[in-house]
Amino acid sequence: MNICIVTGARPNFVKIAPLVRAFRANGAITFQTVYAGREDDPTLEPTLFDDLQMPRPNIFLGVSSQSLNEITAQVMGAFDRYLDTCPADVVIVVDDLASTMAAAITAKKRGIKVAHLVAGTRSFDMSMPKEVNRLVIDALSDYLFTAGIKSSSVATRGQQSETAQTYMVGNILIDSLRYNMPRFTPPDAFPCKADSYIVLTINRRALLADEANLEKMLQTIVETTGDTPIIAPLRDRVLGTTVRLLTRLRVPSRKFSIISPLPYLEFGWLTAHAKGVITDSGNVAEEATFTGVPCITLNSYAEHEETVTAGTNVLVGGDAAKLGSALAQLMAGKWKKSALPDRWDGRTAERIVQVLTQNG
Repeated sequence: MNICIVTGARPNFVKIAPLVRAFRANGAITFQTVYAGREDDPTLEPTLFDDLQMPRPNIFLGVSSQSLNEITAQVMGAFDRYLDTCPADVVIVVDDLASTMAAAITAKKRGIKVAHLVAGTRSFDMSMPKEVNRLVIDALSDYLFTAGIKSSSVATRGQQSETAQTYMVGNILIDSLRYNMPRFTPPDAFPCKADSYIVLTINRRALLADEANLEKMLQTIVETTGDTPIIAPLRDRVLGTTVRLLTRLRVPSRKFSIISPLPYLEFGWLTAHAKGVITDSGNVAEEATFTGVPCITLNSYAEHEETVTAGTNVLVGGDAAKLGSALAQLMAGKWKKSALPDRWDGRTAERIVQVLTQNG
């Protein structure tokens, strides 16, 4: 069986690393990895592939644009040309990006089976481009690999083909986490003591666009956490806005430390040893559920509701008052009890291999 794995952003590699290991261990599968972006993409730090113990992608499609529609068109053209010379039996697409959707459409038009890794996630907000991508990808996919019961139910309802099948294989992000936790290392450039700090990550465009509300939320964080320092690894497009707002609030640097994005193994250590995490990232919330660290998510929904119903995650959206209330509970040590969701056991990649080889 010949498989092509398509990725479109840095977090995708954390999810495909376990698959790469599992495919290498299976003599019946040959595969290539394709990245939609450029080889010099600055978000792919030099240590990433060493940290994940996986090779760099076989192919870089070289697509670079801020327009989602342009990305879709460019990826479709570039991936179509790739398939001319590198045919595949199955194309695996990851998550819900414009590039993911473009690869799924291209493969399906060629009659190639499509497998969606992390299928069935929904916000039920059609104003979100990613929600459109999710609907399209799930509808086109022959194999829908989900992380939980609710996602499986959603994915099954969205199937458009009688031959499409949904498989609850578990959360593949946890495969990477279990595999790499013994290798996590404290940040070299920023020494910190376990359980003595809060980690903050911000990336969502909608959150950044409303600066007045973001300022309220930052002020709430500063006031509610007392003497506990805040460590915020932020990317360039987020950093400028955050620094400006903190300066306006006159927050001292010793209280609120903004640092450059960390390598995978160092960021993993930082969040796993934090007193708590405030984030708008579903991946970070899932990792916090696994490590048992209290997590406050600045979003109105969770990609995997298990992080809320069973795990350590609490949703506050963009509401500063809700954020303050949740953070007060965290600082008081009164966080809810949590458990590990079903099939978050580090064997997701094994299950995917089993499904593909049995049906290929």
